[in-house]
Amino acid sequence: MAHAQIKLSLEGRGPDQETLAADSGAYSFANVEPGPFQLSVTGKGFAVKTIAGEVHAGETLNLPETALALETLTTEVKVTPTPAEMAEAQIKLEEEQRFAGLLPNYFVTYDPAAAPLKAKQKFDLTWRTLLDPSTFVITGLIAGGEQIEHTHKGFGQGAQGYAERYGTSYGDFAANLGLEKALMPILFRQDPRYFYKGKGSTGSRFVYAVSRSVVCQGDNKHAQFCYSSVIGRFASEFLTNLYYPAPDRLSTKATLGTSALGIGGRAIGNLFQEFIARKLTRRKG
Repeated sequence: MAHAQIKLSLEGRGPDQETLAADSGAYSFANVEPGPFQLSVTGKGFAVKTIAGEVHAGETLNLPETALALETLTTEVKVTPTPAEMAEAQIKLEEEQRFAGLLPNYFVTYDPAAAPLKAKQKFDLTWRTLLDPSTFVITGLIAGGEQIEHTHKGFGQGAQGYAERYGTSYGDFAANLGLEKALMPILFRQDPRYFYKGKGSTGSRFVYAVSRSVVCQGDNKHAQFCYSSVIGRFASEFLTNLYYPAPDRLSTKATLGTSALGIGGRAIGNLFQEFIARKLTRRKG
């Protein structure tokens, strides 16, 4: 091959020699020490060709023409999923999380580097919770308890009273969940999930869990004041108070107090998530 780089190695009997092949492809080395040798033929765009042999004293060794093979090119392609695709994959796992395999535990992630959720994904987790069979069963139990205790007397008794209690109980849950986990997180660009810590001392985890009643992770992945859950809690309490019978409605002061208690209840829920829930959470199926 014309202008190929030729390297002669005498395997320790002398220094390596190099030359370029002529236009015709011919090349030569003079005064080569007798013994084994190795030739390396290199051309741009071609694979290296290695020739081994032995030259004897006083011998002029003529090697046959050498043909070089084209160099093999290797291309490495790395495919990295988009943040939206990563979030979707994480949600698929979260949608399988259930307490003892029965009750949904969707709004917690055990991945500290979980990708932020898109607006649709926040709605999806909310809808799946609202439409989960266990939600209807628990609502029925709450309505039944209120019926027995004759809570909210304005609803009366009988089938109609139970139906009204059932509707308001489900409405309370839907309003609270929809505002705190979907609408407000979309508006304020915050993540509605609890990010499990799981590391550090018991005290540090306790403080972390309690603080997450008013602090959450933004869609920018930075911790910030949780406007979505705090405002969502107060908004849902005032909203749900409107459809109760007039005698059973809370005053503004009482509604504010109930909202504050709800935020405190979230701190307790976070402590449950941090220290107990993971042991009880199973994948559905």
